[in-house]
Amino acid sequence: MSLSLQKKLNDMNEISPLILGGAVFNVQYNDDPAKMPICDLLETSFKLGINAIDTSPYYGPSEELLGDALARLTADGKIVRENYYLCTKVGRIRLDEFDYSPEWVEKSVRRSLQRFQTDYLDVVFLHDVEFTTLEETLGALATLMKLKAEGLIRWVGVSGYPVDYLYTVAKTVKDDPEIGKLDLVMSYCNMCLQNTTLDTYYGRFLADTGVKLVNNASILSMSLLRYQETRSFHPGSQALKDRCNELAMVLKEKHNVDLADLATRYAIGAWLPKKGKTVLGVSSIPELMAAWNQYQIVKSGASAEDDAWLFTFSQSFLGEHFNEVWDSGIKHS
Repeated sequence: MSLSLQKKLNDMNEISPLILGGAVFNVQYNDDPAKMPICDLLETSFKLGINAIDTSPYYGPSEELLGDALARLTADGKIVRENYYLCTKVGRIRLDEFDYSPEWVEKSVRRSLQRFQTDYLDVVFLHDVEFTTLEETLGALATLMKLKAEGLIRWVGVSGYPVDYLYTVAKTVKDDPEIGKLDLVMSYCNMCLQNTTLDTYYGRFLADTGVKLVNNASILSMSLLRYQETRSFHPGSQALKDRCNELAMVLKEKHNVDLADLATRYAIGAWLPKKGKTVLGVSSIPELMAAWNQYQIVKSGASAEDDAWLFTFSQSFLGEHFNEVWDSGIKHS
């Protein structure tokens, strides 16, 4: 086998610290996802030791594109199914379309199995749970646990934006006889240079809910933390976007520091000691290697002293926009 994945993976803790994110294989981030070098991205990621992929049916053609690429790598003898983790989601269909019914949850899981040409999924998250009622969430999770018992899913979790509500769901189901403890949770944009809410909840998740992993996604806050313009779909306030853009310019012009690189080091460095996993959304080999290089810098500690000052400066510069959030989903009492 030409890649670095050589053992059968059975333990959730063996998921690599970095996970390849599939949200970018979608028209929100790329005009023609089918033309992206997905096979090369997967092969390079696997060679680096990244052994997990996170996606969702909500991400347009992502599942199909990843499934086709994985099939090609398998046919070429470069990987086998037991050497990597597949993580996907159910519940969110389109921007304003959701279905958390037991019937759809099972249909979606079986469709994902077909798209990935596999007989099991490692992780299935109930996607963006803040957009439905707690009652519907409980029914959907009970269905996922049934599929887990059947061997179609190895681990079940919830994902979404508001950390406090994810915590509420995880704590609520802990003692539910049809559900029980969730295996993991994942939030996005909440453990980054601009917002550290997930960090403040980390210990509570482990102590109060029984989850084994707390994963962190969108460490550049869906394009907010970069020198280039924030993408139009970003739901944050214009004032937040403007302040982050000002920060990017100040870092570049006065300190010769790229905001995306700094934000990557911050999020990875803060989350590595937690043993949680960090999802990387990269669209090309150069983007992948740029993120990988920041990961290596963090592990080496080479920039720790300079970064500590830059982290403090950046969060102070954000002022009232540090830890600012935006509305997501319905109001839960």
